[in-house]
Amino acid sequence: MTYQVIIPAAGQGKRMGAGKNKLLLELNGIPVLIHTLKVFEEDEACTGIILAIHPQDEIEFKGLLNKYNVTKVISLVPGGDERQHSIYNALRTVKTSGIILVHDAARPFIQKGQIHRLTEKASGTGAAIIGVPAKDTMKKVKNGIVVETVERSSLWAVQTPQAFRISLLLEAYEKADTDSYIGTDDASLVERLNHPVAIVEGDYDNIKLTTPEDLYFAEAILKKREKEFC
Repeated sequence: MTYQVIIPAAGQGKRMGAGKNKLLLELNGIPVLIHTLKVFEEDEACTGIILAIHPQDEIEFKGLLNKYNVTKVISLVPGGDERQHSIYNALRTVKTSGIILVHDAARPFIQKGQIHRLTEKASGTGAAIIGVPAKDTMKKVKNGIVVETVERSSLWAVQTPQAFRISLLLEAYEKADTDSYIGTDDASLVERLNHPVAIVEGDYDNIKLTTPEDLYFAEAILKKREKEFC
């Protein structure tokens, strides 16, 4: 099952406190952005990558694509004020039909097998996301006071990629734009159309690098994988 992927990469990553785009931070001497792009570059099912970027990063990003021989990036589009705006800008440039993925650039540990299970599910249902069951006890809190213990077995931590039929995702984004609605993720926009969204179980390594502490976990994941493939 072939697909294209939109990767929003225009965020400033203020919580990382790096003083630059966090995607330029290095893991094992390679920028986070390249770690992520290589997953899709090396997947034969991926036919194109669309990057949504901040204009100030364009020259540096192009240099990295050339240096690391990333050839599947078919377009660089300007990002927007919100992640949702960046994805909408990218989505409107898609010239093909079929399945489109949206993936966080700061999630470099997604694996090809998980992507394939996700795209297969989306091809049948129209919309599918990846996630993992919640591990911790979950509490609903209001004004600093616990008001409810939420039944955990039905709760999942949602990750990316998220996969959709292109026509469905475009319809969802167009409606959100008309309604001036900002969702929490791409699936939340599709849910507003009353379209069911399936979930595929991923793994807990598929973390998003958001704060400096996440870099320690990322290094540990890399070391674990190096041992696995030795």
